[in-house]
This record gives sequence, structure tokens and C-alpha cells, in this order.
Amino acid sequence: MSSSSAAAAAGSIARGVQKLFVGNLPWTISTKELKSYFSKYGHVNSTNVIYDKTTGISRGYGFIVFSTREGFTNATNNRLHVLEGRVLDIQPATS
Repeated sequence: MSSSSAAAAAGSIARGVQKLFVGNLPWTISTKELKSYFSKYGHVNSTNVIYDKTTGISRGYGFIVFSTREGFTNATNNRLHVLEGRVLDIQPATS
């Protein structure tokens, strides 16, 4: 493996460590609202709410990538996250 591809793989692993799966999202949540909520734990690089292609409604889950390990840790240490009355399911993303 070349040094550039090794560096890319290492970077990918590092980003994956800071990526959260968020389940049980409210159906009306937007990517912007999700980012705003999780920004209190640290800088959020990206947020992705997964939408149904036909209806355009949230499928109830998404992903958040923090720019630092600290933000990721702060979010996971707070085990109770509630948005619009729904308790969110927060787990480290597996991919």
C-alpha cells in the first residue's frame, strides 16, 4: 500500500471514530435542526438525515460527524438525547 493510500485509510478510520448513528429521529426533523442540536457538544463537520425518496419524509435515522474526538465523546457521554419528545438512539456508526 502506498503512503498516500495508507494515509487516506488512516484518515477514514479517524473520521469513522467520530461518526454517530442517530436513530428514532422525529419524522419532521431537518438536517439543520439535527446539526443545531448536536453542535452544543462540539463542532459538527456534517449531518445527514436519511429521507424516503418517494415521500421526502425522514426515515427516522441519520448520521453526525464531529470534527474532534471531544465532541463525539461529549455527545455519547450524555446518554439521554430528546428531540421533539422522542428519545434518540445514539450509537457509534459502524461505517
